[in-house]
Amino acid sequence: MIVKNITSVSGFLLMGFSDNHELQILHALLFLVTYLFGSAGNFIIINITTLDPQLQSPMYYFLKHLSILDLSSLSVTIPQYIESSLAGSGYISYGQCMLQIFFFSAFTWGELAILTVMSYDRYVAVCLPLHYEVIMSPRKCRWVVTIVWLSSGVPGTLYIATIFSIRFCKAKKIHQFFCDVPQLLKLSCSNDYLVIMAVADFLAATGFACFIGIVISYV
Repeated sequence: MIVKNITSVSGFLLMGFSDNHELQILHALLFLVTYLFGSAGNFIIINITTLDPQLQSPMYYFLKHLSILDLSSLSVTIPQYIESSLAGSGYISYGQCMLQIFFFSAFTWGELAILTVMSYDRYVAVCLPLHYEVIMSPRKCRWVVTIVWLSSGVPGTLYIATIFSIRFCKAKKIHQFFCDVPQLLKLSCSNDYLVIMAVADFLAATGFACFIGIVISYV
């Protein structure tokens, strides 16, 4: 791995899984295969649910957007890791790191939100079948998906806004293969991380509430 004087530059050094370049190449190939299979599966779901007229119900409409979000979240982190592993350098600029945090947080939140919506859709289909067409009308489904996509930008925006207030006084080495908020907190000085911890706690509580809603609806 090409190690720069990482304390004097604006970027970070992603440590990944190994310092051995041969192992880095092996990891890159494994990630590439996983990424291609994951992308292919999501593309198939997106195409089928878009083109097949028999798969135009709300369940498949939500499934299509879940696949889009899943494909997007994979594309935020894995290609960059593959490129840096093959090049033998884990360096990532500050701007790239912030963009990675924003989009990864956004797409991950979007997946949780759409899963919550899908669980409600199944609840209505099973428990309120006579009212299903009214409750889950195409217009309402489009509005719900729009809200999911718009709300997905909230976590990323909160994280980025609070990260800008952090001063990094330690070696900028991130022991992860992508820019991860908990790893960034380890590089902060004194109590700079308290605000971002409050944001993380708020998002964790909201995510847990969505999880409880999913469990209750399926039960």
